[in-house]
Amino acid sequence: MELDRETLNKLVHTAVEARGKAYAPYSGFSVGAAALGGSETVYSGSNVENASYGLTVCAERVAVFNAVANGERTIKAVAVCADGSTSPCGACLQVMAEFAPKEESMVIILCTPEGKYTESYLSDFLPWPFSL
Repeated sequence: MELDRETLNKLVHTAVEARGKAYAPYSGFSVGAAALGGSETVYSGSNVENASYGLTVCAERVAVFNAVANGERTIKAVAVCADGSTSPCGACLQVMAEFAPKEESMVIILCTPEGKYTESYLSDFLPWPFSL
């Protein structure tokens, strides 16, 4: 799947903006994400930490769950903004795989707070996702 420049810029901008809303008092590692739904709507998410660390949720999953809660069932792309180029964790990749387009690979954009980015595909990070 190819993203046009306008959509790509919107995803990066939304992920950068969402990073500023992260709740990360324990790690100090703020992450923002943006998910592009099948309807072309962009949904944001930020990481939310908890004193009980296992209850922490990643920005990528928040963005995807926000999209699903708004009726999306396909996620075309996800942008992730963090200091440096941080890969989504395995749990986030598996959640993304659940809603990835079946006919093509989901685009994954890794970006910095300054807006620099790289584009890849979900299949580059998770070549064999679990599925039923």
